[in-house]
Amino acid sequence: MIVWLNGTFGSGKTTTARLLQTALPARLFDPEQIGYLLRGVIGDLPHHDFKELPPWRGLTVETARQILDHAGGTLVVPQTVLEHDYWTELMDGFAAHRIPVHAYTLHTDRTAFTHRVDHDTAEPTARQWRHDHRDPYETALRDWLADTTTVVDNTRLTPDQTATRIADDLRNRRTA
Repeated sequence: MIVWLNGTFGSGKTTTARLLQTALPARLFDPEQIGYLLRGVIGDLPHHDFKELPPWRGLTVETARQILDHAGGTLVVPQTVLEHDYWTELMDGFAAHRIPVHAYTLHTDRTAFTHRVDHDTAEPTARQWRHDHRDPYETALRDWLADTTTVVDNTRLTPDQTATRIADDLRNRRTA
């Protein structure tokens, strides 16, 4: 099983994913590492974001499949995907391998988001990147993301509370 955490950059996906590792338990798989790999191999090809590279999407599906086939269990995947075509390609790839995906979007209202991003000391160089992607996130949320994922409003939740809410939702799905 895959638990995919989507949402805007800076919404708490990675922090929540780390907490879910223990709560579920699960393994953390960050497809951004595949993006870093591809930058070193085909980064000279025109692109603005590694998710634009078709090998990223294919390798993300195949890597998750290989990990699950080898180790079993659950993978938590913290990765922003705002392009509907890319999301569909990923989800279709997992479905072709019969890998169930429970997708959540971590949503933080704009005021709290701005405060979090502007006061982030862990990755201050990502500040502008995160701000620049807020509007595309809101467009994706309105146009398709809210319909295809479970939205968890973490505006007033701690990361622990966010992880607990997702873990509880997953347990409820298993017993339903």
